[in-house]
Amino acid sequence: MVLPESVRFGGVKPQGLEPVHDLDVSTDNRGVKQKKYPSDISREKFEEIRALLESARKKTKPRTVDLYEVWCALLYLLKSGCQWRMLPGEFPKWRTVHSYFAKWSEPDQDGISVLERALKKSGWRGPYQTEAQRHD
Repeated sequence: MVLPESVRFGGVKPQGLEPVHDLDVSTDNRGVKQKKYPSDISREKFEEIRALLESARKKTKPRTVDLYEVWCALLYLLKSGCQWRMLPGEFPKWRTVHSYFAKWSEPDQDGISVLERALKKSGWRGPYQTEAQRHD
C-alpha cells in the first residue's frame, strides 16, 4: 500500500534536498548529467588504454555504450568493493559492465588478462594506496 505524500511526510511536502556528497556533476555533449567519482580517470589517460581494451572484443556490431563509462564503472567497483547490482545509475547497466569485465578478465596465452594489463598501464594500484605506493 502506498501512502499519500501528505501522510508520508507528516503533512509537510519536502522541498529541494541538498546533495550529501561533494561529487562534481557535469553535462556531456548529449546533455546527459554525469557525476564524477574519485575512482574515475581522465579521458586523456583512458585514451592510452583504449586500444588495449578494444582488442579484447571482435567488432561484429557498433558499440552502443561508451567504453570510457564502462571502464570508470569497473574502477568504481574495484575501488569501492560494492556489489554489481549496487553500481550507481550514472554508469552503464551492471550487466553490461559485468560482461566487459568477464571478457577483459580472460587470461591470454601468457596467463595475463587484458584487465590486468590495462590496470597496470593506467597506473591503478588497487582500492587503497599505502604511503610507500604513493611515493613510488
